Amino acid sequence: MNRFVRQINLKHIYSQNHRFCQIQSPKPILFATRLYSNYIVQPSSYNISLNNLRDNHGSKPKKTRLGRGPGSGKGKTSGRGHKGQNARTGNGNTTPGFEGGQTPLFQRYPKRGFTNIFRRELTGLNLDKLQHWIDLGRIDPTKPITLKQLFDSNLVKFKDGVTLLGGGSIYFKTPINIEVTKASKSAIKRIEELGGSITCTYHNKLALRAILKPEKFGIIPKFANPTNHKLLQWYQNPENRGYLSKN
Repeated sequence: MNRFVRQINLKHIYSQNHRFCQIQSPKPILFATRLYSNYIVQPSSYNISLNNLRDNHGSKPKKTRLGRGPGSGKGKTSGRGHKGQNARTGNGNTTPGFEGGQTPLFQRYPKRGFTNIFRRELTGLNLDKLQHWIDLGRIDPTKPITLKQLFDSNLVKFKDGVTLLGGGSIYFKTPINIEVTKASKSAIKRIEELGGSITCTYHNKLALRAILKPEKFGIIPKFANPTNHKLLQWYQNPENRGYLSKN
């Protein structure tokens, strides 16, 4: 393929697409062209300071002013036309489920079930994650582990309490003395196999606040027992290691 060398002086070349660009060298450049010529450019040393910072041209379109006379093209009805649903406030956008005035589907059928306002949401904690926190030194296994230690170490965040689960029990190898809201049979078995102890204690809203943030209480209130009959029986059962079974 024939090649030819062209000598061009690029001193006065100016690109409109690159407003602040200049040629890398003002001297004539020798380059070979096959299909097209390649022009090597680099940004110029354009000084940027606080008084010349601005958006690129066209990045912020001009706001359309509505209702400012017929000469603007958006006067009188502001481009919405005459009357109708699309001319009203909201621009014709209806809420999800609206069926034009007809009784919507979610109102044509009866409700099922209910929301139990007394339901307690317990957060699960597996043994392998607890062992990982002990290995990192974020929890001291030589001291009793309570809900406050679990909360302050950022091991678990909870609303009504913590239930200890037996997930990853084969990795748990540290004897501990721990107090949680509830615990599974497998978690109790693994902790006691290693020579540790576990106690399940009931806490209401006031008791949890007093445990987690005692600095907000001048006198720590006495913790209440469960008022629910099923909960009372659960914490009285020694198989669950309930705190009421030790009395």
